[in-house]
Amino acid sequence: MFGAPKTRDLTAPEVKSALDEHRILLVDVREPAEFAAERIHGALNFPLSTFDPGALPEAGDKLIVFQCGTGKRSGMAVERCRKAGHEIDAHLAGGITAWKAAGLPTVSLDVATGHVRDPR
Repeated sequence: MFGAPKTRDLTAPEVKSALDEHRILLVDVREPAEFAAERIHGALNFPLSTFDPGALPEAGDKLIVFQCGTGKRSGMAVERCRKAGHEIDAHLAGGITAWKAAGLPTVSLDVATGHVRDPR
């Protein structure tokens, strides 16, 4: 009759707008090496491998939105939050892959020089 609560899929443009307006706290659940290589400006890193919903920072009046590479791990983070009694239900559908496909900028590491490239 009633299924599990649905994860709220946000598009890359929705997340970008919310980030620009300081309405969300973006939490990247990829592993540290993935995060270091390329990330969305303003995201915090809380890897799924050691993810503890109770350790998430206080977001105040901001919505917490999870993000990963393609949307699978961020969906898993939403589920872990639900099981822990947290009302976090939003993630970036398609992850950083969808973000880049939408033509949005990322912070990346230039492996040849070790410099961080931030197009902002």
